[in-house]
Amino acid sequence: MLLAELEVWHSRPTTPTRRVALGHLVLPTDPAPGFGGLLLGAVMASQLPEVEPDLVADVHRLVQQVERGDRVPQPRLRHRYQVDRHGLAVSIHRLVGEGDNVRFDLHPQGSPLAQVLGAVYAVERLDLSARQRLVPVLQRAMRWRGPIGPSFIANLAGTASTSLAAMADPRAWALELLGFPLGTGKVSKRDVTARYRDGLRRVHPDHGGDEAAASKAIADLGEAKKILLG
Repeated sequence: MLLAELEVWHSRPTTPTRRVALGHLVLPTDPAPGFGGLLLGAVMASQLPEVEPDLVADVHRLVQQVERGDRVPQPRLRHRYQVDRHGLAVSIHRLVGEGDNVRFDLHPQGSPLAQVLGAVYAVERLDLSARQRLVPVLQRAMRWRGPIGPSFIANLAGTASTSLAAMADPRAWALELLGFPLGTGKVSKRDVTARYRDGLRRVHPDHGGDEAAASKAIADLGEAKKILLG
C-alpha cells in the first residue's frame, strides 16, 4: 500500500546543466509529520551526508527560507528549479505499508544534492502552516546519523510504535488501545493510568496473556500512555 511518494526530476549525469523539477507527489502531513513528512525526512537523512560539505550550510538556509515562506531566488546550490521536466531523469521515493508496518523504498538516480533539493522544494509546495510544522521534522532528519529504520521513524514521529495506525493518528491509536470509547475527548491522568494498568494485567503472561506477543503489547501500552499524558 502506497503511503507517500516523491518524484524528483533532475539532470542526467551526462548533462552539463543542473536542473531540478518535481513530479507526482503524495505527501500527507496531518497530523505532523504524517507519512509525507517521514518520507521527506528519509530522503534528507539518507542523501545529505553525501552532499559536498561546503554546500550543507546553504541547504540549512534554504530550509529556513522555505519555513518562513520567503521567495527563493534561482538558481540555488548550483541547481535551477523549474516546472518543465522535458529531458530530465527521475528518482522515485516511496513509503510503503506492508501489513501494519512500513518500509522506505528510496531510489536515487541522480546526485544526492538533487534529491535533497527535491525534498526541500516539495515542502515549499505545502501551505505555510504545514511547512512550519514540518520543517522541525526535517531539521531532525538532517542531523540523523544511522540506519533509516524503526529508530529513525521513532525519532521523527515522536512515537516508539511504528505501526500504521500509531503513525497515522497517534492519539486516536492510543485511545483505542487503552479502550476509551470512540469519540473520547479530553482524558484525565487517573483514567489513563487505570486503563494502562488494566491493559498490563490483560496482556501479561502471568494473567493468561500470549507470552510471545507480551513484550510488544506491553511496549505499545506504555507508548499509548505516554502519548495521552503528553
